[in-house]
Amino acid sequence: MGALYHQFVGSPVGMRTASSLEKAMQESISLQPYVRRVEVRIDRDMLSENIFGYGELEGRMIWAQVEIEYEGEVISARLEYDRERCYPLMSLK
Repeated sequence: MGALYHQFVGSPVGMRTASSLEKAMQESISLQPYVRRVEVRIDRDMLSENIFGYGELEGRMIWAQVEIEYEGEVISARLEYDRERCYPLMSLK
């Protein structure tokens, strides 16, 4: 989850390119060892575009879930914005 977060936060993104960035994030993380499934969504309600038609990806905009399988065990990790704490929280589910 840290790799996903730190690799992509700050990336240029706009309404037109959000879906392709989601796909790129998913495909990049899917290459990591033991990753079985990845889902990434960018909250478009939080996306604000500048006069050039794009903004920057912020951690609070990312919802992601990664399923890892290692030695027969399956773990699900999630990144989602915790509005109460004003923090993009990573957790194991």
